[in-house]
This record gives sequence, C-alpha cells and structure tokens, in this order.
Amino acid sequence: MAESGSLPTGFGELEVLAVGTVLLVEALTGLCLNSLTILSFCKMPELRTPTHLLVLSLALADSGISLNALVAATASLRRSWPYGSDGCQAHGFQGFVTALASICSTAAVAWGRYHHYCTRSQLAWNTAISLVICVWLSSAFWAALPLLGWGRYDYEPLGTCCTLDYSRGDRNFISFLFTMAFFNFFLPLFITVISYQLMEQKLRKTGHLQVNTTLPARTLLFGWGPYALLYLSATIVDVSSISPKLQMVPALIAKTVPTINAINYALGSEMVHKGIWQCLSPQRSERDRAR
Repeated sequence: MAESGSLPTGFGELEVLAVGTVLLVEALTGLCLNSLTILSFCKMPELRTPTHLLVLSLALADSGISLNALVAATASLRRSWPYGSDGCQAHGFQGFVTALASICSTAAVAWGRYHHYCTRSQLAWNTAISLVICVWLSSAFWAALPLLGWGRYDYEPLGTCCTLDYSRGDRNFISFLFTMAFFNFFLPLFITVISYQLMEQKLRKTGHLQVNTTLPARTLLFGWGPYALLYLSATIVDVSSISPKLQMVPALIAKTVPTINAINYALGSEMVHKGIWQCLSPQRSERDRAR
C-alpha cells in the first residue's frame, strides 16, 4: 500500500494521476448510464417484464463496479488508501461480488433472450426472479470465500484499490482461482456464446434479428479476459517479474465494462432508450402522454 504523500513503487507522478483520472472517468460514465437505465425501469411500466428484470440485475451489478472504481479513483488521486486493512477487505469483497454478478447476469440475459426469441413460451416471473437470486447469492458466496481463507484480498500494485491477491501464486490461490474461474467466467462465457449463436441461427432464417449477438460475448472476453490472463500468469510465473503498470491494465479495462453494457443493453434498446429519455425530459414526456 502506498503511504500518504508517497508514490507507489513503479509509478511516477503523472502515471498515478493518469490512472486516477481514467478510473474517475470510467466510474462516473458507468454510474450515470446505469443509473439512468435503473431509473428507466422505475419510470416505464412497459419495462417491468421478466426479461428486462435480468437487464436490471446487470445494471445494478455494473453500478456496483462503477462505485468500486470511484473509490479507487479518489484514493488514486490522493495517492494513498485511506480506509485501512478492513476497508481493503470490504472494497475487494464489494468489487468481486459486483464483478461476478455482472458476468453471470450477462449470461442470464443471454439465456433469457434466447428463451424470449426462440421459444413459444414467455419467460415466467418465477424463473427470472430465481435466476436473479441465484446470480447474486452465487456471487456473494464466491466473493466471501477469500474472507474465510480460500484466497485472499490485497492491494493492487498501485496500492490504492483492492482485489483478489494473486501475488503469492501458492496452492491456496491456484485451487481457488481455477474453481472460481470455471463457474464464474468460462461457464457464463459458454452460456452467452451458445445462447446468442442459437438465437442468431434461428432469427436469421426469419429475418427478425433485432439484437447484437456478438457484442455481449466479446465484452465478457475482452473486458474480463485480461484479468483471467493475469491470474493465470500468476500460477505459472512470479508476478514480480511483471511490470506494476502492466498489472494495472486489466483493472482499467474491466472498469469499461459497465459503460459498454449500458450502451449495448440500454441505449441499444428502443424501449429502454425511451425510458431514459423520459427520465431526462419529464416535462416533454408528460406532453407526449397528454397527446
């Protein structure tokens, strides 16, 4: 951890400022877009459907990631972590919960869309609610394990944010990493890819392909893949041989996921886009309804 007023090892003044600024921009952009998405669900009764409930769960998870980035940004800009060891554990836990919930919610949305577009039956409320509960309970379970001794949370190389500690590369970390990654990265990625592939095959025949079938899987792969690659590298080589600046790149990439998801699932949906517009222009919305 960087001490107050001192620079983290391996970082210069401008580099610390740059990381803090990028995190701040990512955090505020993600928070604004996902908050508007959440408000649109409250504003428009048409969005209160089982399928859109899965998108709401994703927006809540992404808002949590952006909040986590905001804490990291403020700490980076002041060049020190002000919340102590317990704060680091809480920050790591909150970030891990919301990251896993975002990944699994993406898979749930993919399955929900496949069910909506490719079967004759509508997604039931009980099914959607059960999926959301399972996503968040599973995420909380896996995120709590490092607090209980299987894996651990520690500071990122910048010393102003906390995540899963990969610096040791011991048996405890390796066993947790591979088990967690299978259930919370590779399996959701597989479900996302297969769901959209099957949907694309079916809807292209009818000419009614209305959703982007490639961006969600690419976002998972390129948004969270660098973290997975860094963690995998930690099981093979000594991470001290990897530049601290390079180790911060996956965190910066991952913090863009909330913005990309909001653009894809909210701004890319005409109905959600309409709800966001109503939140931004309530007076005009009232005139439209009066007409």
